[in-house]
Amino acid sequence: MALNPVEELIKNGAIVVDVRTEEEFEEEHYPNAKCIPVNEIMQRANEIGPKDNPVVLYCASGARSAYAARILKSLGFSKVINAGGLYDMPEPLEVEEA
Repeated sequence: MALNPVEELIKNGAIVVDVRTEEEFEEEHYPNAKCIPVNEIMQRANEIGPKDNPVVLYCASGARSAYAARILKSLGFSKVINAGGLYDMPEPLEVEEA
């Protein structure tokens, strides 16, 4: 079965950024995601890494991640994907047991 574009990016090492609040992130988040709330994305964009690395953004519904994507693109990030909401994210390819 072919991977969708978001799955392919994640499989190939894209950074996954959750742009919801710290509280939302602590309740539930995608495995290995980095939490950078949308209202901090401009100031903390350097935490994402090189501007040519693929970045997958998500939030609760896709609205905040769409806004964050516009901000990152305006800062020169060239491979930014809005994956929508947390529940739109693909199933993790490898589930790590705690």
